[in-house]
Amino acid sequence: MIVSIVFFYADGYEVIRIKVGKQVTIQCKSASNQEMLYLKRGLNEEEDIFYLTDSKKPTINQKFTDRLQFHGQVTNVDILLKNLTLDDTGPYWCVYKVSSNYELKASRGNGSVLLVVTGDGPAPSPRPVCTGQSQGDLVLVSVVICAAVLIVVLTVFLIWIIIKVCALM
Repeated sequence: MIVSIVFFYADGYEVIRIKVGKQVTIQCKSASNQEMLYLKRGLNEEEDIFYLTDSKKPTINQKFTDRLQFHGQVTNVDILLKNLTLDDTGPYWCVYKVSSNYELKASRGNGSVLLVVTGDGPAPSPRPVCTGQSQGDLVLVSVVICAAVLIVVLTVFLIWIIIKVCALM
């Protein structure tokens, strides 16, 4: 998390700390020639939260359907996220796209933030947990694989020696 905060300060993005249950407004702004706005979440912009164009109905991520409101046009939008949970913590990116020569060009607009939700409240969704057997099983599988590889290597070596001996006779 500290690395993320340093990264955001270095790039000039805002860090917002807010308590569970509160709301935050993310203001996305860009040049006037942009056609599409995506609000994305994650260090690699892996999750689409919101999508807006001038010509289509906006698309809102199912997790935010009842908690997201917006006001404005593509190049200047206020996005309100309500009833924040600990799960909402993370970087949010205003990503603009414009089509140019049959190609979409993406750029980050102003307004990207690192949202840190703090305080008591609903716990974050449970993360997937490895429910495998004990570590003993992992060790056993590793030993069996190593033994099989060793047998194959020895077999190939013996065949090579037999071929060399037969060639000398």
